[in-house]
Amino acid sequence: MKICTKNHHHWSLLDSLPEDKSGAGKFKCAGCAYEKGLRAGKNKEESLNIELETLHESQSMTLQHKSPHAAFAKGYLDGISNF
Repeated sequence: MKICTKNHHHWSLLDSLPEDKSGAGKFKCAGCAYEKGLRAGKNKEESLNIELETLHESQSMTLQHKSPHAAFAKGYLDGISNF
């Protein structure tokens, strides 16, 4: 899997996410998961699938262990709330 090169590690809105140091979400980019959830929320998608295997890996120390599941859910909520 590719390494994420976006500047998600500067996003303070992801600071409060819980950590996920095990399982399928380990090392996945929480920023990419947030963006994916945000798009789904903006589109009011009713069938949700985070598809962890499609997310880039994160090497950022601030996001490396953040839960991509929680990031996706936060993005979805922000998407339906703000658009």
